[in-house]
Amino acid sequence: MHVPTQQARIKLAHTAEGQALFGPQDKFLQLIEKETTAVIQSREDELAMTGAATEIAWLEPLFHTLLGLVRGGHTLSERDVRYAIELARKGEAELLLDLFRGEIAVTYRGKPIRPKTIGQKHYVATIKKKDIVFGIGPAGTGKTYLAVVIAVTALKKGEVKRIVLTRPAVEAGENLGFLPGDLQEKVNPYLRPLYDALNDVLGPEQVAKSLERGLIEIAPLAYMRGRTLEDSFIILDEAQNTTAEQMKMFLTRLGFGSKMVITGDVTQIDLPRGKLSGLVEAQRILADIPEIGIVSFAEEDVVRHSLVQKIIAAYTHDAERKLAAEARS
Repeated sequence: MHVPTQQARIKLAHTAEGQALFGPQDKFLQLIEKETTAVIQSREDELAMTGAATEIAWLEPLFHTLLGLVRGGHTLSERDVRYAIELARKGEAELLLDLFRGEIAVTYRGKPIRPKTIGQKHYVATIKKKDIVFGIGPAGTGKTYLAVVIAVTALKKGEVKRIVLTRPAVEAGENLGFLPGDLQEKVNPYLRPLYDALNDVLGPEQVAKSLERGLIEIAPLAYMRGRTLEDSFIILDEAQNTTAEQMKMFLTRLGFGSKMVITGDVTQIDLPRGKLSGLVEAQRILADIPEIGIVSFAEEDVVRHSLVQKIIAAYTHDAERKLAAEARS
């Protein structure tokens, strides 16, 4: 059956725009060409696409969006192009432009920090609206990093008086007892990702000063018992490794003028066999409370190397296959 072809043209201001769109050694063009049967050509001041109407329907808005980013002064990355392709195929390419207008902070080196996916944008908006927010999803989705960025912004604006960062000190194949030092030194390796995020936003010197002055507190979850945390921005990281009792204890620490963000990945539970994750329990028990936000991230929200997204998808598929096999047996 003959499929009628269609052509679309996009005017370029100059040759450099085409080079920015196609990437170094046409890397971005090759990425796009792998996803379509359409023919894409570039002349000095024009981009031309020829192919089936269904292909042109997503390719044209894809290039308009990428060109909009280039003209806005953004240097495209492989991640941007891959994500733009995903959105364009769903008819949502223009949403990418909104992401790059949504700056939420800058690093201490002056680099703007923005949500990189639609899921991240929803997460940021939910944290700003609600006092308790759960961010649940795979590694690399920016759950903890964005929570720390928003916490630092709130501290700088005077919306809270301090930041409290905590994690359960659960061994992931290592024995805590054999690590050198006192309890604080033993749990520091578990809290390292929180330090890394703070250092990126504030810089190591400012982080050290804030820790000394008590503006930032980083402690294992056990230290939270018996406290009421007021005028604070509290982040519980790796929450999948809390027990149900620990999660209830933590959530009931919320005081006036405070916000809580709880992050975790339910596919990476390191609790002893038979112990139910407090994050899984909380997700079920608190789902019907409208004042609590529960944001679920997916593979397309992963902002690390593109292979990470494929690895997560492969593991998810394998887990689903095993569950289906168990259900049949």
